[in-house]
Amino acid sequence: MSYPSDRLFEEVAYVSRYLHWSYDQVMRMDHLERQRWVAEISRVNEGLQRG
Repeated sequence: MSYPSDRLFEEVAYVSRYLHWSYDQVMRMDHLERQRWVAEISRVNEGLQRG
């Protein structure tokens, strides 16, 4: 089973947008590390929205 390409693009776009990292930087991460960054960015954004 392979990782869905749509999900991969979403993760790369999300991390790149919020951390201003290049595509290459994000793609060098393994899947679990990239998912961790996505989760952490999401957690911070939720906290900011709550005020």
